[in-house]
Amino acid sequence: AFRTPGSEERIVLRDYGQKPFAANINEAAKQNKTFRTALWTGRHLQVTLMSLNPGEDIGLEMHPHVDQFLRIEQGRGIVQMGPSKHHLQFKRNIYDDTAIVVPAGTWHNLTNTGNTPLKLYSIYAPPNHPFGTVHRTKADALAAEGRRGHGQYF
Repeated sequence: AFRTPGSEERIVLRDYGQKPFAANINEAAKQNKTFRTALWTGRHLQVTLMSLNPGEDIGLEMHPHVDQFLRIEQGRGIVQMGPSKHHLQFKRNIYDDTAIVVPAGTWHNLTNTGNTPLKLYSIYAPPNHPFGTVHRTKADALAAEGRRGHGQYF
C-alpha cells in the first residue's frame, strides 16, 4: 500500500479495473516489489507495475496484437527491440523518466543493468494479462504466460 500525496488514504496495490481510478503512479511503481502486478485492467487498456532485480530482464518477447508503453520510474537498464528475436537492432540505455514505446509485433527485452531494482509501469492496449494478475517472480510470470499464450517468450 502507498499514500497518495496530500491524502491519508492508503492505496492497496491491486487491480482496480473498469472503475474510475487515480493514484500517484510514480509512488505506486516504486512501492511495488513484485515482478508484475496489474493495477488497472479495462476492456481496451491495462496498467501494470513491474520491478526487476539487478541483472534481471523481462525476457525476450513479442505481443502480436498489443501495443505497449513503458515508463521507467527508478533505476537504469537497457532496452532492445527489433523485427525478429535475432535482429534486435534498436538498443538504448534507459533511466529514470525514460518512456519506451513497443509497437505490436515487435520483439523486445528490457534488462536491469543497475545495482538496485528497476521500477517501471507498463500500459498495454488492448490488455495483455488477465484481470488481477500478480506475478511475484519472473518464474511465476513465465509459467503463467506459457499456459495462457499472451505473447511469445524465449
